[in-house]
Amino acid sequence: MLKKPNCPVIAIEEHYWDAELAKTYTGLEAGRPGPQMERLHDLGALRIKEMDETGIDMQVISHGAPSTQKLPADGAAALTRGVNDRLAAAIAAHPKRFAAFAALPSNDPKAAADELERTVTKHGFKGAMMHGLSGGLFLDDKRFWPIYERAERLDVPVYFHPGLPDARVMEAYYNDYAKDFPMVVRAAWGYTVETATTAIRMVLSGVFDKHPKLKVILGHLGETLPFLVWRVDHAIARPGAAKKISFRDIFCNNFWITTSGNFSNPALMCCVQEMGVDRIMFAIDWPFVANPPGVDWMKTVPLCDEDKAKILSGNAKRLLRL
Repeated sequence: MLKKPNCPVIAIEEHYWDAELAKTYTGLEAGRPGPQMERLHDLGALRIKEMDETGIDMQVISHGAPSTQKLPADGAAALTRGVNDRLAAAIAAHPKRFAAFAALPSNDPKAAADELERTVTKHGFKGAMMHGLSGGLFLDDKRFWPIYERAERLDVPVYFHPGLPDARVMEAYYNDYAKDFPMVVRAAWGYTVETATTAIRMVLSGVFDKHPKLKVILGHLGETLPFLVWRVDHAIARPGAAKKISFRDIFCNNFWITTSGNFSNPALMCCVQEMGVDRIMFAIDWPFVANPPGVDWMKTVPLCDEDKAKILSGNAKRLLRL
C-alpha cells in the first residue's frame, strides 16, 4: 500500500456504468476494454479494495459517458430515475465511502430539473454530471436552462464531462487517424475540444447573467482553459463583440476544475496561478485511469501541505458539503 497523505482523500470524477442503461449504447459507446468493464460495473468490493490500496477515503461516483444524454425524451425520465435509484442504493450500502452526481434525462429538460431536485433532496446527491452533446445540441442551449436554474436554487454544481464529438466532427477531424490511434477521438484530444467548447459557449450564452450563482465543474484540469484563459478573455473583448463580457471573471468565479486524468505539475501550477488553489479538486478518472498514479503524483506537487489538503479533500468538502 502506498503511504497515505496526511489528510482525507476524496476523488470526485470516478465512474461506473448502470447495466440497464448500458443496454441502450451502440457503436463506439457500447463497450470498453475488459478490465475497465469489470470495474465500471462494480459498486462494491473491487472498487473499495482499489481505493483502500491507494488511501482514497471517498469517491464521488458518476455515470460514465454517454450516460443519459442520448436518450430520447420519451421514456428518458423513467429510465434515468431507475439509474439514479440503483446508484443511491449502492451508496447507502457504503455511505462513508461513496457519494454521487446524478444522471439527468437532459433531452426532457423539465424532467431533468425535477430529477436533479429529487436526487439531491431524497438521496443526498451532490449535483449532476452531463456528458457531451444532448440531442445533438451543446449544453448552453436555452432549452437546458431550466436545469441550471434548478441547480442554482439547490446550490449544487453541474459537472460537464466529455462525450464523443458529433459524427460530422469525427469524420472531418479524426477519422484519418482514429483507426490507428482510437483515443485521439476521446481522451487524447476530441474530448477536450468538445468540453472546452461547451464551457466557452456557456459563458457566451448569458446563462451566468441570469443565474450568477450557478456552479460548474470541469475535469482534466479544466480542459486546457486555464492555460488559455488570458487569450480567450483578451480576444473575446476585441472590437466587434456584440456585448462586453469578461470571460476571466466568469470562468474564475463560477467554475471549478478537477485533476482527473491529468497528473502534470506544470499544468497544475498553471491552474493554481490562473484560478487559485481553492478552485481545484482531486480526481482520478477511475477506472479509465488507475488510482496509484494520481495519489502518488500528489506527493510530488510543489505546493505546501495546506494547499495539497485543499485539493485532496478540503475544496470538495466545501463545494459539495461532504
